[in-house]
Amino acid sequence: MSTFEDHRSLLVAVAYRILGSVADAEDVVQEAWLRWSGVDEASVEDPKAYLVTVTSRLAIDRLRWAKSRRESYVGPWLPEPISTTPDAAEQAELADSVEMAMLVVLETLSPLERAVFVLREAFDLPFAEIAEIIGRAEPATRQLARRAREHVRDKRPRFDVDRDERRRITERFMGASAGGDMDALIELFADQVTMVSDGGGKARAALRVITGAENVTRYLLSINTPANMAKFLVSIGMSDLPDMEFALATLNNAPAIVISAAGRVISVISLLIADGKIETIYVLANPDKMGHLQPS
Repeated sequence: MSTFEDHRSLLVAVAYRILGSVADAEDVVQEAWLRWSGVDEASVEDPKAYLVTVTSRLAIDRLRWAKSRRESYVGPWLPEPISTTPDAAEQAELADSVEMAMLVVLETLSPLERAVFVLREAFDLPFAEIAEIIGRAEPATRQLARRAREHVRDKRPRFDVDRDERRRITERFMGASAGGDMDALIELFADQVTMVSDGGGKARAALRVITGAENVTRYLLSINTPANMAKFLVSIGMSDLPDMEFALATLNNAPAIVISAAGRVISVISLLIADGKIETIYVLANPDKMGHLQPS
């Protein structure tokens, strides 16, 4: 199975970008492996193309199923964070396609539109190959791609690409939040900053998007009290109330705050930063989305 292992990282990358879920991506790649194990390798002219096709089709089917389940999700749904390694040589489109803000926008596309967008824009597959993957004629595939590009262009937020600047602002946010410094937080925020929290009904979290610098600041300071932090820990099954640790890590091609307790990751905070100001705060707390991450 060395041929499959040679392409595993690519298959995971494709599946994750289509699905926005690490667990679902891993399940899809495992299913692709099972199908590959039943194939005579000598009969496959292009193993890479074959495996990408199988993985993409499985991911599209899984996304259709997942979207129906997300209709009953408790509170906002956010993509699962994934650990990434900074690589200055990486293709810009491939790196951008894993950013949290981009994955949130991709959630608004149909499964076929999302698959076509990912395969074309992130992985630069030719339209003829994408058409074969999704089972559509090439003109229809080009139309799907055009519609997806226009939608992403209209919905995609601007964000600063300077990694060092983003890290400095993330560090300042972490310090101001931990220190309860209201003025410092407001200074970091855009006027219409938004905060999106994903607890999935399994962790104590805001059920609606919070908007406005003062509203977001007040909420952050309120949840940072010992009593409310204890309530959060209890909500995820930590009754002994262990100490929490805060660290920076590179997740989804950007600096992120990783919060750990008792040797496990319990929350991730990712910031969308534009023109030196925080535009959006993504807070992930659903324990089902933390299991694959390691404390920093």
